[in-house]
Amino acid sequence: MRNVLFGILIFASTFLYAQKNIYESDKFDALSDGHQVLAIVPFITKLDLKEEISRDELKKLEEKEGYAVQNALETYFSQRKKKKKFSVEFQNIKNTNALLSQNGISYTNIDVYTTKQLSELLGVDGIISGSLDLNILLSKGIPEGFSLIDYFLGDADYGRIGVKISDGRTGKLLWKYEKKINKKSGKNTNDLIDRMMKLAARKFPYDREKRRDRKKGKN
Repeated sequence: MRNVLFGILIFASTFLYAQKNIYESDKFDALSDGHQVLAIVPFITKLDLKEEISRDELKKLEEKEGYAVQNALETYFSQRKKKKKFSVEFQNIKNTNALLSQNGISYTNIDVYTTKQLSELLGVDGIISGSLDLNILLSKGIPEGFSLIDYFLGDADYGRIGVKISDGRTGKLLWKYEKKINKKSGKNTNDLIDRMMKLAARKFPYDREKRRDRKKGKN
């Protein structure tokens, strides 16, 4: 019984923490009106690993992690889309990456392009992007084992992830969600994205039910 109560408290605190780390523009409805398709681009990753590796190898690993998050987000949205949970579609990331490559845009230089430029090039209404700061290789999985002492001392943190959605026409930030990554976040990239997005589901701006409730509130 004690373990059950402890689990409930941990879930509740995690849920409340998730809500506090979500930003939504007060102009979201006006800016997103007419949005039909969003593109997910690779995340900009910064690795701070304990292992001694070359700069070139570090860059390759950062790129791998950035694409892993892009893939995990597509997987999450695809699964939810089957249940008609969203009011928008998501561009296939293979098409996204192909169009980027055809226009000379790679992981190493995508950060110099604006949201407006990327949206126009990809033919979408908005861009889902983000950043990832890690001291482990998340794609290989978070180290197993969980220690309450580590949790309370803060030694279980492996980095931070930020997901944001920007309007393609104006380039303005519409929504952002930030979360610390630790042993409870998930065992790998896909698990992390699935868990964190489920926590943010009721605050996700393109959730069909959320948008319907918001429209009712304005009438």
